Amino acid sequence: MTATISKPASRLGLVLAVCCLAQFMNVLDASVMNVALPSIFDELKFERHHLQWVNSAYTIAVCGFLLLGGRLADLFGQRRVFFLGAALFTVASAVGGMATSPGTLIAARGFQGLGAAVMAPASLTVLGTTFTDPTARAKAFGWWSAVSGSAGAVGVLLGGIVTESLGWRWVLLINVPLGITLMAMIRGAVPETPSNGGRKGLDVPGATSVTIGLMALVYGIAQSHEYGWGSWQVSGSLVLAVVLFAFFLRQQMVSDHPLMPLGIFRNRAVTAANIVAFFAIAALFSTFYFLTLVMQQVMGFGPLATGLGYLPLSIGIAVGGFGVARIVPKIGPRPVLIAGLLTACLGLLWVSTADETSTFLGSVLVPTTLLGLGMGAVLNATTNAATSGVPREQTGLASGLLNTIRQMGSAIGLVVLATMSSARADSLLAQGEPLQHSLGSGYGLALFGAGVFTFCGALAALAVPKNRS
Repeated sequence: MTATISKPASRLGLVLAVCCLAQFMNVLDASVMNVALPSIFDELKFERHHLQWVNSAYTIAVCGFLLLGGRLADLFGQRRVFFLGAALFTVASAVGGMATSPGTLIAARGFQGLGAAVMAPASLTVLGTTFTDPTARAKAFGWWSAVSGSAGAVGVLLGGIVTESLGWRWVLLINVPLGITLMAMIRGAVPETPSNGGRKGLDVPGATSVTIGLMALVYGIAQSHEYGWGSWQVSGSLVLAVVLFAFFLRQQMVSDHPLMPLGIFRNRAVTAANIVAFFAIAALFSTFYFLTLVMQQVMGFGPLATGLGYLPLSIGIAVGGFGVARIVPKIGPRPVLIAGLLTACLGLLWVSTADETSTFLGSVLVPTTLLGLGMGAVLNATTNAATSGVPREQTGLASGLLNTIRQMGSAIGLVVLATMSSARADSLLAQGEPLQHSLGSGYGLALFGAGVFTFCGALAALAVPKNRS
């Protein structure tokens, strides 16, 4: 008898609610701060070139610790690690909301990222170990994936509303009651798994090298805008990342208890799904950035109207994620991934044509709905492919790996597309073109590039085994 059958439906529903709330908080905090940055800049007297660290500190910590966070759930018990991650996230949110200096806020955002790096893979691990029936797992992943995709769009709207009505501090302080609720739900609903901490040691050299290596990689990418790729800050960080990754791979070959057993990549579904996730998230989260600029700087929308403009995308992601929940267990994730990515590609190519003469109904509504439907299906099927068929003792590892790849995709994708966009806009400005037209052309090129990312993801999805759910 499967765990899904033997456990009461109400208990399963509560577990699903816990995991979705945790993921909503994780993803929301990656985007909600964007609207609040001008207010933060004015009140805390930030240096302009330091303001980016409000977001970069969070991103670097999340990406650096995700793989380790996922493995901790395997070694020390999913409920214990999940609770500790939620507690750290909540305390850091309170400290950030009460910050009186730039340094305090940046440090709090870093610790928020650390808490998120523990929570995200733990929530996915809990879903994978609790919902063992393929149909029930696909539905659970549909909810989790819909929350993952929609929270980024909701963050833009919520950030504007909260900042305008309550002030920027409440963008962080709102996490405190949510976090306390989450911790109570974790204690009451999430089943504990046996701790292997006493019998299996943690690969400390491997954990240290991959964590610092990932942080160096994301730091280098994040600083490329300010210093340039040839600067010592960027090139030194990237070289350090390569050296540490090489050491990490060597360590995994010789360690008795490797942090990431390399044998997991012999699972073709896991490997292919992570490649798909990289391209899909590179496209989706870059779209949040560039579509916001298109609506505000090119089409003339205000902050609140821009947030409302994301509703079709949010609804599309939810409908797409839920819509394929019954299909994935029957036909496998591969056809869903291919169809979803091609649908998202069509939406991105369409919205990339928006310019200063465009309207919401003519150039945003339908393409963003297509993008949402496609990405909702992709997020569900990718999560399913990347975590199914993995031994229970490696579910946290698979979850951490997937979330790490997603974070890397969002960071690298944004840098690549931002570079393309800036080059196009600067070229047109140098030719004497109007600012609004030049910006629109640059942002359009970036959205077109996001469409290319989704097409590359569709090609990678061809490697996912058939009928694997």
